[in-house]
Amino acid sequence: MSQQKINFKNSNNGNITMSAVINFPEGFNENQKYPVIVVSHPGGGVKEQASGLYAKKLAEQGFVSIAYDASYQGESTGEPRQLENPYIRTEDVSAVIDYLTTLPYIDQENIGAMGICAGAGYTANAAINDHRIKAVGMVSAVNIGSMFRNGWENNIKDADAMPYLLAGANARTAETKGEEQTMPLAPMKEEDAPNEELREAWEYYHTNRCQYPTAPGWTTLRSLTQIITYDAYNKAEAFFTQPLLVIVGSNAGSAWMSEDLVSRAASTDKTKYVVEGANHMTLYDGENEVNEAVGQLVPFFEKNLA
Repeated sequence: MSQQKINFKNSNNGNITMSAVINFPEGFNENQKYPVIVVSHPGGGVKEQASGLYAKKLAEQGFVSIAYDASYQGESTGEPRQLENPYIRTEDVSAVIDYLTTLPYIDQENIGAMGICAGAGYTANAAINDHRIKAVGMVSAVNIGSMFRNGWENNIKDADAMPYLLAGANARTAETKGEEQTMPLAPMKEEDAPNEELREAWEYYHTNRCQYPTAPGWTTLRSLTQIITYDAYNKAEAFFTQPLLVIVGSNAGSAWMSEDLVSRAASTDKTKYVVEGANHMTLYDGENEVNEAVGQLVPFFEKNLA
């Protein structure tokens, strides 16, 4: 297996250059056609973390795969840095596919997509809009709008999120005066974590477990004006018709966001697979948990990508 680090212009915004890594299976022949899987990273993550890990493992099983940095994040360009606009992140998935269709060794009729955490939600939203995506895999999925509106465990009413909308709007005004305002996407300090699962999120992003220089763990506060009203599964009841596999940990507080899409999607081929003993974060990098997840993703994509 080999890799190639690439840069390409984002087809949705020519001022942004995307950074990505393409993974090739053993025995890769550029004169053949291969199915490809686009792998999207969590909110606050980068391609060198969970998405890159899954992309490598999928390539080991015979797929071409690509892990990329979202616009405004990682090694991709764009200002302001660390913007987490979910509509742009959804469009990034399609922009990566646009690029892949220019490569002679990609089978354009067999494009799959998967994501981890918010990256899974963005992937779902992209699949609703872009039916070049033929199959969708999700690991520890998060619908970032639902999470910010309703809380990690779905115990807050939508209307109670109004202060976040106001905070985002005020932050935009502050930015016009040169005042950058930020917020954490995962706890920045261990003592800020409200539970063990989110303490692991701090550990993942801010210790030797998996910290990376281009993943600071925060986003612009202005992002709230897009996040709060976003629904990654908008119109799934009508337009999410592709095969769907959602993988969740039995101890994941976020599991309800995977179950929501399974319930809402129009697809007649949708499966939830539970990794016993795993929580949201152990599916990012736990050796046994990741291998079990990949063990489900591989036959799923083999079945649905010819």
